[in-house]
Amino acid sequence: MRQSAVLDKYSRLKIPDNIYNWVEAFFRDHEHCTRFGERVSQFRPILASIIQGSAICPASYVITASDLHPASQGNFIDKYADDTYLIIPASNVHTCAAEIANVEAWAAANNLTLNRLKSVEIVFVTPRSRRDVTIPSPAVSGFQRVDSIKVLGVTISRRFSVTEHVDHLLTACAQTLFALRTLRQHGLPTDALHAVFQATVVAKMTYASPAWWGYASVTDKARLEAFLRRSVRLGYRAVSSLTLDSTCAEADDRMFRRITSNCRHLLYCLLPPQRDGHYELRDRTHHNFTLPCRNSAIYDCNFLMRMLYKDLNYSTFSQQAHVQ
Repeated sequence: MRQSAVLDKYSRLKIPDNIYNWVEAFFRDHEHCTRFGERVSQFRPILASIIQGSAICPASYVITASDLHPASQGNFIDKYADDTYLIIPASNVHTCAAEIANVEAWAAANNLTLNRLKSVEIVFVTPRSRRDVTIPSPAVSGFQRVDSIKVLGVTISRRFSVTEHVDHLLTACAQTLFALRTLRQHGLPTDALHAVFQATVVAKMTYASPAWWGYASVTDKARLEAFLRRSVRLGYRAVSSLTLDSTCAEADDRMFRRITSNCRHLLYCLLPPQRDGHYELRDRTHHNFTLPCRNSAIYDCNFLMRMLYKDLNYSTFSQQAHVQ
């Protein structure tokens, strides 16, 4: 993207003049050279792009993509860093080509290019649907249709299953055990070995767990728990450590507290309104929000639904509805 276009979008923000001047000075007079073997090219000025790896890079991309909006009502565009997801419901499937054309037009106006070879399409289908679902052919050429997609590090299938994500986790964690075994052979104390296991394997397993743990089937959870029990027997994990289910439950509670205690949290707007009355038909101390309607089993797997209904023990219905 041209630096002038980036600065133009910065100028529309309500920021102090000294901050804008600092940003403008940061982007000014950058040069680039290329080294191949022992040969180094001459320095040439850079007139485009956001400097990758700089502290201001993430914020600059967010500002750059702030004016990218869907062309049709009912569609959504979710953006995180340099990842962009276009969400089109079944009722708007006829707008796919127009939405892609809108994205390409925005990219061209910002000196960018939509890479169709790196863009994929996935059609989500309700799990265990009792009726035949007709999936239309791709509306846009050049897009590969896939059965699963990795969204910010979490792999989810077209039927909202995270079994493939669990497969990747177990493979990556099994490879980490080799490194832990090497550390133990070099004399790493047991306490330190447990700390490394917690910081690598358990952290990898619980990454973004509030987003995917509710969609994991009983079999998926059992496989992860079995891996941790095996790690305890091998001496990599302390016997007194919490189960993965308890660890994920604590992560859910921390996440929910952060959302409910901060009205500026990104997910706060998704919460239902708080209760006005003081009816105490059931004991509910976890929150004071009204309970939304429960539309389907897959909807119950959503993080906010699980937390809103946590005190009322409605999780049994969701657990039985998971896809194997």
